[in-house]
Amino acid sequence: MIKRRLYAAARLLLVAMALSLGAVSPALTEGKPRLEISESDFSCIRDMTPVRGFFVDSLTGDLDATLAVANSPDGGAYPPGSVVQLVPTEVMVKHPEGTSPATKDWEFFELTVSPEGSKIAKRGFVDVNNRFGGNCLGCHAKAKPQWDMICETGHGCDPIPLTKAMVSVIQKTDPRCESMPALSTEEKQLLGQLQQLLR
Repeated sequence: MIKRRLYAAARLLLVAMALSLGAVSPALTEGKPRLEISESDFSCIRDMTPVRGFFVDSLTGDLDATLAVANSPDGGAYPPGSVVQLVPTEVMVKHPEGTSPATKDWEFFELTVSPEGSKIAKRGFVDVNNRFGGNCLGCHAKAKPQWDMICETGHGCDPIPLTKAMVSVIQKTDPRCESMPALSTEEKQLLGQLQQLLR
């Protein structure tokens, strides 16, 4: 009960901060190209480019610029169109500068995935929660400034309740992918544990 109240209070604070900073500021983006995003932009996570356990892509076709930041030991600002994804159901997309100062121009997506493709369950800048009730911005805002809100070990974000092995199994079993790699006995057991966790 107390934990739920704390989450609710934190969400309200984030929304208030975002509104005061101008979460989405049309005035700042006038005359700049807008990034149109649809469900068809999200497909098999393993078709993206892997970087240290997560995956990146570019909706503008400038994957090299996205990879330059993702692979930089010093961090940096991701270019507009960058897509960052750890698991199939959660995605971050970088918009042009000034779109959402409160989120450093990142938009968060919660997806429903199936063999038929992706459906956007929720999208937004400050008020998107994952399936466990955690606010996306609330987590990613804790990343140190040089990491542009990308959470990895040592970046300042709270740890997630999944092991690296669990994340790997989730990535391998993305239902949108045409082929599925063979799972080891240990991975099958992990998958069973995850399915129980999500019920």
